[in-house]
Amino acid sequence: MALFYVPSVATSSFLPEDESYHAVKVLRLQSGDSIDLVDGVGGFFKAIITTAHHKRCGFEIQENIPNVGKHNYKLHIAMAPTKNMDRLEWFVEKATEIGIDEITPIICHNSERKVLKNERLEKIVIAASKQSFKAKFPLINPACSFVEFVEKSNASQKFIAHCYDEDKKLLHKELGVCKDVLVLIGPEGDFSPYEVQKAIEQKFIPVSLGESRLRTETAGIAACCIVAFQ
Repeated sequence: MALFYVPSVATSSFLPEDESYHAVKVLRLQSGDSIDLVDGVGGFFKAIITTAHHKRCGFEIQENIPNVGKHNYKLHIAMAPTKNMDRLEWFVEKATEIGIDEITPIICHNSERKVLKNERLEKIVIAASKQSFKAKFPLINPACSFVEFVEKSNASQKFIAHCYDEDKKLLHKELGVCKDVLVLIGPEGDFSPYEVQKAIEQKFIPVSLGESRLRTETAGIAACCIVAFQ
């Protein structure tokens, strides 16, 4: 079944132009064919095509199906952008497929990338959400400084994953019943000692993601999997 993104599906009866083109020119769908629609904020709809036009494909909603792709936790990953954008894009794609609610790029002392444009990441979120049949898309927040972020964070469970040799518990053993989870993932050079201490002062719990030393983007995916499959 073809899945299409229509941000204003509740007030619209036409696919956006790019989705219209994909439906009519690429998939060669015709009037009367069934399609699935998502609005990116949790709505999932079954519809039929009424007008098969490659720029303005009309549809009629047949059914609203609740809770499609919904998970039983809230996960926010705040991660330092990787120097190589391909690695960050890979993380966003795979985290979206696994299940995540928010991603915030944080600029740390050791960050090698300090400027970030979200447009490309948002397109990756849309494609990955459609691929994995998710009706609610994760939010890509604007980049902000590490200190600014930790001072305003308010998740029920807050963790910082760093590589310093100190007593740390495994993330999966620290997760509580209430899964409103925020995990900080540092840059290639790790968090600075000041940043670790600052996070601890803001009630973040230092954790380990396992025995291996992971790349930034791999650590982010490991955290997603631990929360999703706990």
